[in-house]
Amino acid sequence: MSARKDLGRTPAVTTDTDTRVDTAALEVAALEIAALEIVDANLSLGDGDQTVTALNAVSLTVRPGEMVAVVGPSGSGKSSLLAVAGALTTPDSGTVRVGGHDLLAMKRAEAARFRRGHIGFVFQSGNLIPSLTAADQLRLVSHLGNTKGRKFRDPLELLEQVGLGHKADRRPDQLSGGERQRVGIARALVSTPSLLLVDEPTAALDRARSHEIVQLLAREARESKVGTVMVTHDYDVLDYCDRVVEMTDGRLTPR
Repeated sequence: MSARKDLGRTPAVTTDTDTRVDTAALEVAALEIAALEIVDANLSLGDGDQTVTALNAVSLTVRPGEMVAVVGPSGSGKSSLLAVAGALTTPDSGTVRVGGHDLLAMKRAEAARFRRGHIGFVFQSGNLIPSLTAADQLRLVSHLGNTKGRKFRDPLELLEQVGLGHKADRRPDQLSGGERQRVGIARALVSTPSLLLVDEPTAALDRARSHEIVQLLAREARESKVGTVMVTHDYDVLDYCDRVVEMTDGRLTPR
């Protein structure tokens, strides 16, 4: 799998026309605190009278600014991986850290506060509130997550950055599917998160819009230094990612 497609970056060092991840950049990243670090996570879920192994000794590290795609068949554990990484589900065993913070050491209320300020979510269809304008979708996040010491990005500037500054006053029903996803991405970034978790962002989009959205995600991950995990069935957009891993029967392997 080739590295992320060229999105306008000028590499520090290059020896050919293939825009691979810079060795120097990787060396710097190695000194940074990981955006996400999962070590030997195990998770079993009840399914009627049976128990299903959702995660089986899963380990994954994502560096700041790195975008990792997770592929695999339905029911393989991809959603469970996002839930554990996003402090929505506690694994039976293992370690989960976001920006160096141990999620498993937090009480439920503390984990919820941490999630609001440090983890961004992008859902399949944007998951926007129908009555709010694009700008107000972002302002609501700032209001709900307004804890002491947290830095929030300006909603109008962020919408401008994702190409929707001229539609800041539009409600979801006045936006296209691709535009709604752009608002969803901006909303996820407004709290300056350490980690961005993306669930099937191209599921309802055509091919052109799919490339547009994943290219935007890759650019924002790099420029904002946000570690990004994207679950997808769309193999056509994987070249925008730095790495691809595959989930099969609860196990995670490089692809």
